[in-house]
Amino acid sequence: MSNTPPSNNLEVIDVALEATGTAIALVESVSSKYRSLADQLIRSAASVPANLAEGRGRNGRDRTHHFRIALGSAREVDVHLRILVGIGIVDRHKAAAAIELFDRVRAMTWRLMHPKR
Repeated sequence: MSNTPPSNNLEVIDVALEATGTAIALVESVSSKYRSLADQLIRSAASVPANLAEGRGRNGRDRTHHFRIALGSAREVDVHLRILVGIGIVDRHKAAAAIELFDRVRAMTWRLMHPKR
């Protein structure tokens, strides 16, 4: 995967889908004790590509609003993953891949929200 800016916002949706799948796979077998945290991660992760896709079909402030939600959800997934790693529920090395993907999504989303003029 390249670190170049997206040529269009379809690329960011593809990366977000990959990130979401990676994160959700990490919490599929979380015990019931931590299930609510895993469920929150799943909701946050699913929100990222959904809001990017919805924003793609909008204009102006409405478009930016959906991109901001996607950005916030990507930040939330990052924190949830770090919490799960910290308490020993998710493997640090496996989580690193998802964290890196969501970091890329955040960077790409930021560039969509702040295009060069």
